[in-house]
Amino acid sequence: MVGHPLGARRPQELKSVANIKSAEKRAKQDVKRRAHNMAARSRLRTSIKKVLAAIGAGDKAEATVAFKQAQPVIDTMVTKGIIHANKAARHKSELNAKIKALGAAAK
Repeated sequence: MVGHPLGARRPQELKSVANIKSAEKRAKQDVKRRAHNMAARSRLRTSIKKVLAAIGAGDKAEATVAFKQAQPVIDTMVTKGIIHANKAARHKSELNAKIKALGAAAK
């Protein structure tokens, strides 16, 4: 249990300090929601890292493919409320600029 991001192995193992039934339910929902949001955020970061890894390797074709796969993931996270729309736009803009710079450096 030590080091687990939720502090418990499963949401069922959560020991709530709440005294009211609705507050206990809220606490359970919060744990479950946090786990879902953490997984979604991890998926977002992984997709961005794949693009950055391809850029770091100097492979424009692979970076472009990775970027095309990352774009819908980034947009989905905005729709789900995981990140703000401006942050998504910033990510896409910066990744696209790096890919373009990679193509310019190859010429």
